[in-house]
Amino acid sequence: MSLAYFFSPIDLKRITPKKGYYTSQLGQKIELYSVDFPDLEQKIDIAIIGVQEGRNADNNDGCAHGPDHIREKLYILNEGNYTTKIVDLGNIRQGATVTDTYYALKTVVEELIKQDIFPLIIGGSQDLTYAQYLGYEKLEQKVDLVVIDSHFDIEDDPHHGSIETTSASYLSKIFLHEPNYLFNFSNLGYQTYFTSQESLRVMEKLYFDVHRLGELSGQVAVTEPIIRNANMISFDISAIRSAAAMGNANASPNGFYGEEACQLCRYAGFNDKLTSIGFYEYNPAYDSNGQTAMLLAQMIWCFVDGFYNRKRDFPLNPKSQYLIYKTSLKHDDHELVFVKSKKSDRWWMQVPYPTHGSMNERFHLVPCRYEDYKTAVSGEMPDLWWRTYQKLA
Repeated sequence: MSLAYFFSPIDLKRITPKKGYYTSQLGQKIELYSVDFPDLEQKIDIAIIGVQEGRNADNNDGCAHGPDHIREKLYILNEGNYTTKIVDLGNIRQGATVTDTYYALKTVVEELIKQDIFPLIIGGSQDLTYAQYLGYEKLEQKVDLVVIDSHFDIEDDPHHGSIETTSASYLSKIFLHEPNYLFNFSNLGYQTYFTSQESLRVMEKLYFDVHRLGELSGQVAVTEPIIRNANMISFDISAIRSAAAMGNANASPNGFYGEEACQLCRYAGFNDKLTSIGFYEYNPAYDSNGQTAMLLAQMIWCFVDGFYNRKRDFPLNPKSQYLIYKTSLKHDDHELVFVKSKKSDRWWMQVPYPTHGSMNERFHLVPCRYEDYKTAVSGEMPDLWWRTYQKLA
């Protein structure tokens, strides 16, 4: 079945400036589906996918209309110092039911990843993250998921019946999905007053990595190893403060600054391991001057810039391109091993598999910071090592 079946073409009159695009702008560089569906057999790096679905949005009715507004701002930006091989497949048609839309997005994500084409999703409500995740089900790999959001979108009401898949509860569907192929979940930017203590206890019990906005504010560089560990990312626009991104019914006074959001996206682009990203919850009904759409366009531009500047340095191949550091703990005979790339100065930490773990590998490499190495040098066990070991057990 051709993927064209799921898509409707882009209305170029809707997104193109009156005077057209300059030759340096992305609107001239990206192949858009307006008449003929792009040939996916050609060399393609990134495929942009709009999803006009918002029926399960939590208090954000109208977000289904977001994709074309983002395109309007994205395609007037100039191409960076690289040759883009990007196609825009148009918008996934809204299905008769939300489940139909999920199936369409799941199928598209799965097929694109199989063809080594990176799916870049512009939504739509954030429950589409569940469909994005389902796209990995048949790929026979564990998934590390990073969500950038001010909330934990889990259903933690013990009196609630079956869990609905909404933008406020989709994580519960991912956590409980069978077969379970989720290895790790990380949240960046949650705000405590939006977060129940019960949900925090759930995250701690599952050894998931959750990081409060206050930990990251003004020092967004600490997120780089967390983002570098992701296979897929979901970005809720409401994680950005309303002064920079008012185009969301759930916008809040606090959140990431616009330039921080762009830096997060650039880290995502740099991640050699990342195979899909989704930008969700943008609502043009609340974006009277198009500022939020422009910010999203710049975030996507920063992602693409990172993507075309990837270092391709996931260790240890070849070993000659890496430095190995070994440390010992104060009260333990255990030796911690760190790996540093000569090419990018990025760090990884070796976490051994338990004796009943992987038969093919002796250790798991997890991205880390130089500060983790310094903690180990001082004789203390980094928290990241312990959390990772518990998940491997």
